[in-house]
Amino acid sequence: MPETINVYLGIDLGGTKIAAAAVDVRTGERQVQLVVPTEAHEGPPAVITRIASLVDRVCDQANLRREHVPAIGVGVPGVIDPSSGTTLLLPNLPSGWRGVPLVAEMQRLTGRPTAIINDARAFTLAEAVFGAGRGMHSVVGMTLGTGIGGGIAIDGRLYLGLDGTAGEIGHMTIDPNGAPCGCGNRGCLETFASGPSITAMGLRAVAQGMTTQIGELVEYDLNKITPEIIMRAADNGDGVAREILQRAGSYLGVGVANLITILSPDRVVIGGGVSRLGEWILGPVHAEILKRCHVTPLNRVQVVPAQLGGEAGVIGAAVWAAQTSGTWH
Repeated sequence: MPETINVYLGIDLGGTKIAAAAVDVRTGERQVQLVVPTEAHEGPPAVITRIASLVDRVCDQANLRREHVPAIGVGVPGVIDPSSGTTLLLPNLPSGWRGVPLVAEMQRLTGRPTAIINDARAFTLAEAVFGAGRGMHSVVGMTLGTGIGGGIAIDGRLYLGLDGTAGEIGHMTIDPNGAPCGCGNRGCLETFASGPSITAMGLRAVAQGMTTQIGELVEYDLNKITPEIIMRAADNGDGVAREILQRAGSYLGVGVANLITILSPDRVVIGGGVSRLGEWILGPVHAEILKRCHVTPLNRVQVVPAQLGGEAGVIGAAVWAAQTSGTWH
């Protein structure tokens, strides 16, 4: 048996880029990592061929023979059918990738066993095994970005529910009469605390003529308003910007409080681009938890920032490949 048996390949497929890494699943160490543009407009077959080519490049740079890779894990941004290895809907990619047999195509092109997982679940698995949840019995992961994703890990393994969708945290109902969500529901957490929802609050404030620095910071080019711009205004003492972040953080805190009440986890790990707003978001989250959680021992629950950054996706995908291939110990 080759010495490289503990090195698996993890792929993180995104709307704009594909990352691939050779990961030692005993330590979480990435031996080689490469990133290429997704070029998603070319369609699923071209993108899958690009992923397979990236696998070869990673193997070459890691001095790893492809046939010695036990398995490949692919994290994807959307809904999958784990039993068939098919993507059902990747909303941020053209065509939505409905019914694409990703696992079968990867195995045909690479000759290696392949497993797919939702990218937020991959994040959760990586953080539970090697990141901010390491050593904990139960971990809830949350990714805050264009949407809000998540996952649940028990003793370093994902709890996936009936069909891999357990952990769709962004689609819990926060306000039954709230705004429509892309998932078909109304008032989902994602409509209150995702990056686009925070940006939309900033846009409305400027459009309504509120006294705020947000417009000035982007020279009134409203297309340039982002959560980071709103944070800059808040750092400068802007009351409107602070209210926007307080509002988003409070709604997020309601969602986290619900999770804590239902799951009573050891740790809640929060990552993704919006988490970089730091205490502007996490402060209201903690306040809401204290206000709303009265049946859970909060002294034993920690809500913490993620530790692995943008590398969690490839690490989690590689660990998922190891676990599903039956070689994980």
